[in-house]
Amino acid sequence: MSATETDRPARDPAPAARPQGAVHKPLEGRARLFGTIALSTAVFMNVLDSSIANVSIPTIAGDLGVSATQGTWVITSFAVANAITVPLTGWLTQRFGQVRLFVLSVLLFVLSSWLCGFSWSLESLVAFRVLQGAVAGPMIPLSQSLMLGSYPKEKAGMALAMWSMTVLVGPVVGPLLGGWISDNYTWPWIFYINVPVGLLAGWASWQLYKTRDSARSKLPIDTTGLALLVLWVGALQLMLDKGKELDWFASPAITTMAVVAVVSFVFFVIWELTAKHPVVDLTLFKYRNFTAGVLTISVGYGLFFGTVVLLPLWMQSTLGYTATYAGIASAPVGILAIIFSPLVGKLLTNHDPRKIATVAFLIFALISYMRANFNTEVDLYTIMIPTFIQGAAMATFFIPLTTITLSGLDPHRIPSAAGLSNFVRLLFGAFGTSITTTMWDNRASLHHAQLTEIARPGMPAFDAIMAGLRQKGLTLEQSAAVINNMIDQQAFTISATDIFYASAILFLILMGLVWIAAPKSSKGAPGDAAAAAH
Repeated sequence: MSATETDRPARDPAPAARPQGAVHKPLEGRARLFGTIALSTAVFMNVLDSSIANVSIPTIAGDLGVSATQGTWVITSFAVANAITVPLTGWLTQRFGQVRLFVLSVLLFVLSSWLCGFSWSLESLVAFRVLQGAVAGPMIPLSQSLMLGSYPKEKAGMALAMWSMTVLVGPVVGPLLGGWISDNYTWPWIFYINVPVGLLAGWASWQLYKTRDSARSKLPIDTTGLALLVLWVGALQLMLDKGKELDWFASPAITTMAVVAVVSFVFFVIWELTAKHPVVDLTLFKYRNFTAGVLTISVGYGLFFGTVVLLPLWMQSTLGYTATYAGIASAPVGILAIIFSPLVGKLLTNHDPRKIATVAFLIFALISYMRANFNTEVDLYTIMIPTFIQGAAMATFFIPLTTITLSGLDPHRIPSAAGLSNFVRLLFGAFGTSITTTMWDNRASLHHAQLTEIARPGMPAFDAIMAGLRQKGLTLEQSAAVINNMIDQQAFTISATDIFYASAILFLILMGLVWIAAPKSSKGAPGDAAAAAH
């Protein structure tokens, strides 16, 4: 029995009034090639912009005359607005059509990028970043849906591979490009570069896909559901972004945001499950494979993204690497990701995607274990080896799990499913970042306290080092400060290796999640997703 038969309920739980739309044949030849390039370019621009500003915050803050802490609102504002609009993709698609919505999102992204570069103050930049994040929300889910519709059923795995390569490489290139532009030009150019790229991608997408739009239906606006979504997602995203800075629940602001997020989330779920025209189709979770796929890719992504954020932080703050070299250490991840993505796409035609995803978790566990053996003497080459191998894990992780998530769904539900699955994945990524950085600090404080019990006056090693420093002309206070810095370096390194080791164990445990999905026929795995997109 195929996944479609085992995973789909007898009748679609979605309202019968939803438009099915015309069935479009796959693109052929040059049209498919140029369509793939146009969609990939737009997505790359989107993903790139979610990370390109990160390393430029000190430069932006200094130029606008604000503190680095205030400058982080440039990142937070984009993340909050983006998190709110991603799950609205399905509803917006019904209102405007997926091609119109995609092209409109691209063009508005170009406009907001130009406005970001033109900003004259932090307030104006944050406002334009909110606009940019909001219009960016539907781009990734819709590109996924349009990409699947461009390829025939038997090449759906390849379609997902092409899409995944763009999503995988963007976050790696972003910090590198952002740092280079900030160092050699001025920070507005990290936004201005989107203008020509976005205009070309939008024009090409419209020329190729304008006759392939989905049916539109003017459904009433679920204002209550939309308000609750904005409330709980906004509160949660702000809590995750500012929690570490404000000392988490020791802060009344964080506590208030947590309460607002939980209460509004409960009301949101109840309302959306009973609303006639919900803004987010939560009935998708009735599908076994959708639930299993979303759960696996989201939890795995949260764990993966936490370590991705931790590595450059540790390199810069503890080992003294510059932002550029920390970015170079992350760059090799794209090599195997690009090589393996097409291969994984072909393998999905005849192999169970659950087995391929299991391989990804094994590789992730191996990488984390290799990093758990790092120390303060580690060189750049040693750091780059696990990063290079990680590219293979990323290709075997995203593509099969996306295939599982979208399998067995009816055509009109693909945009909603893609939007909801990407939203949950990004939300878990935010959780992973907050939990990892907080644990890193907490474990470092613990290790610092343990190390100072050994490194104290009266201990032979401590006294010998202090004497050596005094002989070099340092005062007592300066010598103590040098030793404290050494202890800090060791404490943060041991803390990082603790997290890497724990991640290795968790990746092995998470292998069981993917097997919650229903078994698939060997030739139907990617095909279900493709058939649904046509």
